[in-house]
Amino acid sequence: MEKKHFERPIIKKLQTGMPNKFGMKTEYEPISEIDGVSVKDLVANYGSPLYVMSENTIRETYREAHRAFSTRYPKVQFAWSYKTNYMNAICNIFHTEGSWAEVVSGFEYDKAINNGVPPSKILFNGPDKSEKDLEKAIKHGSYIHIDHFDELYTIINLTNKMKERPKVAIRVNMDCGIYPLWSRFGFNYENGEAWEAINRIMLTKKIDFVGLHCHIGTYILAPWAYGIAAAKLADLAVAIEKKFNHYIKYIDMGGGFASKNTLKGAFLPGSDTCPTFDQYADAITTALINSPINHEHLPVLLLESGRSLIDDAGYLVGTVLANKRLPEGKLATIIDIGVNLLFTSFWYDHKVTPAQQFSHHTEDTIIYGPLCMNIDIIRENVQLPPMKKGDNIVISRIGAYNMTQWMQFITLRPNIVLVDSKSKAHVIRGNETPDNIMKNELVPEHLKKFEL
Repeated sequence: MEKKHFERPIIKKLQTGMPNKFGMKTEYEPISEIDGVSVKDLVANYGSPLYVMSENTIRETYREAHRAFSTRYPKVQFAWSYKTNYMNAICNIFHTEGSWAEVVSGFEYDKAINNGVPPSKILFNGPDKSEKDLEKAIKHGSYIHIDHFDELYTIINLTNKMKERPKVAIRVNMDCGIYPLWSRFGFNYENGEAWEAINRIMLTKKIDFVGLHCHIGTYILAPWAYGIAAAKLADLAVAIEKKFNHYIKYIDMGGGFASKNTLKGAFLPGSDTCPTFDQYADAITTALINSPINHEHLPVLLLESGRSLIDDAGYLVGTVLANKRLPEGKLATIIDIGVNLLFTSFWYDHKVTPAQQFSHHTEDTIIYGPLCMNIDIIRENVQLPPMKKGDNIVISRIGAYNMTQWMQFITLRPNIVLVDSKSKAHVIRGNETPDNIMKNELVPEHLKKFEL
């Protein structure tokens, strides 16, 4: 006879709080499996903590986004944002779906090339492109999105010693009615800086000016802002046609679409407030189609969405290390997942779910990670049932940025597993070992021997 799990009695203050228009859901189901693979088996086979990515979710989300835009506009091309998650297996899922690559460093550019992406289908963004990076991108025929005048002057100098003609676009920043204004990157629309960059490019006669690019911000909840940005880029395209009799090949709207995660301090959950792909697509494509752009020379619509395509596909599985009662009476649960592995916990209230059956009794809980840092807080407030040492938890919607912004700090970084469409798990990045960390360290001879 199986021994029943003991639950200590608790006294819980009944405090309903302020309901929202969707009501108040007080219970949810455990996440005991991911795409048909048991969470307990994943932990047993690959350790804890553990990143788990769902191939099915990635493909379904991408296809939904592509449908939303391609049914509204005749020329649509996505380019996967490498900085969002540049695990090779993840990038290649998007590439097999037809997505190009969007990179922001020489490192990411080389990664895309090594993944087999044709150089002519790589968009090279970012403010830090070395002369060597630019020379390589020009030689291979990649699209270079110029961020500032110093970069433009470097490209002009390279044209004097290279046979190839650079293919460039400019990044444009603008006032779209949302704040803070992302004015750090690119050339400003309102003060004429963008026009000055365009004039300098066109007058060199040694550069192929192919596109206009913008990226208005991140986690943008206002689709109408993209409509304003698209309309301004369309006006630039029309003015370029009139002045230089030149048609650009594409308008790149960047990314920044919100995922369904809930921002800290938000009144309603992100799953209820996040715009759909259809809403973003409506705003952007309506602005382009209704603009004065010559429809016989309609530019390709490029999209570099990252977060909204990958967040839902990621899970971080962990294990309860201990429970303790804080002096103020609040329950604290310590898990083996720290903020070094879940960087987005600084701005999201991630959904945390037990991986085993649990009682309907819940208590306001703070979840700490294992790091010896007071800022190592995964959730400051979350209603959870009592959990014991060794129980597993699943943190949802962590696919964006956590595997590129993670840090080796105090603990070693764990395995990353991909669950494929046939419910088979694959390790796509192995866990770190002490050798991984120490192989690049060098100790001067006079420090190699000591006595204590």
